Amino acid sequence: MSAILAGRMALVTGGSGGIGSACAARLLRDGCSVTLTARRADALAETAERLRAQAPAGTEVRVVAADVCGTDGIRTAVRAAGPELAICVATVGGGSTAPILAVDDDAFLADLRRNTYSAFLAIKYAAPVIAARGGGAIVCVSSTAAKLTMPFLSGYAAGKAGLEALVRAAADELGAAGVRVNAVRPGLVRSQEDARIFRDEEMLARFLANKPLGRTGLPEDIAETVRHLAGPESSWTTGQSLAVDGGNELRRAPSFEKYARAALGDAVIDAAIAGRDPYVASP
Repeated sequence: MSAILAGRMALVTGGSGGIGSACAARLLRDGCSVTLTARRADALAETAERLRAQAPAGTEVRVVAADVCGTDGIRTAVRAAGPELAICVATVGGGSTAPILAVDDDAFLADLRRNTYSAFLAIKYAAPVIAARGGGAIVCVSSTAAKLTMPFLSGYAAGKAGLEALVRAAADELGAAGVRVNAVRPGLVRSQEDARIFRDEEMLARFLANKPLGRTGLPEDIAETVRHLAGPESSWTTGQSLAVDGGNELRRAPSFEKYARAALGDAVIDAAIAGRDPYVASP
C-alpha cells in the first residue's frame, strides 16, 4: 500500500456500482479516504462494509444515500465529503434501448439527465471545494458509445458524448483554479451494469470479435485509469477522454437491435427502421 493520496478525500458517485466501488477500492489502496453516494442505502452499506474490511489504516469510508441527478442530492454528497475533498469520480449513467423513432421523449431526457446532467452537477458542486483545498481532479466515466456508433442506444450515446464535451469545457475553465477534469471511456465491462450481455453468448461474441485484445474488461481495469487521472502522476493532463476498451474503438460496436426487438416488438422496430412513425397506423 502506498500513501501517495493520504490526507485526501474522494467523492464517488454511483459508488455501489461495479465501476464505482472498484474506483473507491483503488483510491483507498493509496491512502485516499472515500465518500460513496448512490440512491440505495442498502447497496451502499454492503459496499462500504466490504471496502472497510480491506481499507488501510488511516483511511475512512463514508456513505450518503442521495440522488446525485438532482441539486439537493449532490450538495448533500459534497457536504458529506467535507473540506478535504480533492477528487471526484462521477460514474452515474445508463440508458434506454430503442430506435430513435420509437424512443419515448421523456426516456431520452432521462438518458441525458443520467449521463450528462449528473456529471455537470458533480463538476459544478465539487469543483469549488476542490479548488479551495488547493486543487485536485475530477474524473467522469463515459463510454465507447460516445465515439462509436451504437444503433438503438441514441439517448445513451448522446448523453455520453455530451459528457465528454462538458469535460473539455470544464477543464478549460477550471484549469486556472487547479482543478483538472478528465474522462475515462470504458468498453464492455464485466459488471452488474452490463450483466445482460454476459448472459448472451451471441452478443458477447460480437463484442469480443471487435476487441483486438480479445477480452472484455473488468471494473478494476477502469479503476486503474481513474486512479491515474485522479493522482499526481497525471498532473499535466486535463480535458482528455481516454478509451479503456481492449481496442474496441479501432473497430466497431455491435447493434443493440435484438434488445430493442425484445423490449418493443418486431412491428415497432420494423416500422422505425423503415423510417415510419412506429406508433401511427399505416393508411
